[in-house]
Amino acid sequence: MTYVIAEPCVDLLDKACIDECPVDCIYEGERMLYIHPDECVDCGACEPVCPVEAIFYEDDVPDEWANEPTNYTKANVDFFEIEVNGEGPLGSPGGAAKVGKVAADPQWIKDLPPQAEEH
Repeated sequence: MTYVIAEPCVDLLDKACIDECPVDCIYEGERMLYIHPDECVDCGACEPVCPVEAIFYEDDVPDEWANEPTNYTKANVDFFEIEVNGEGPLGSPGGAAKVGKVAADPQWIKDLPPQAEEH
């Protein structure tokens, strides 16, 4: 199991969670942050520092964000499997600092209407 970042993060990208993560497994996409499911050690350090309560343990993601068409658990997996700048998928680089901001998101995240005004 792992932690998941959901809709409240879209277009907000507060990044307090990045500073708290001891294993550097939170990556920045174009519109939101993503937790790498294979790199997360389930410590939970990220969850309490999120100012918009966008981070959930995988089994605790609210139904509205855990099922299609807005399955954020899947988005946190898909982010690492999408094509990035024509160079193939991000995969498991072993830490977000090595990569920096990634100009990509799963297509349905890209297609969401702007969210920032709602937070």
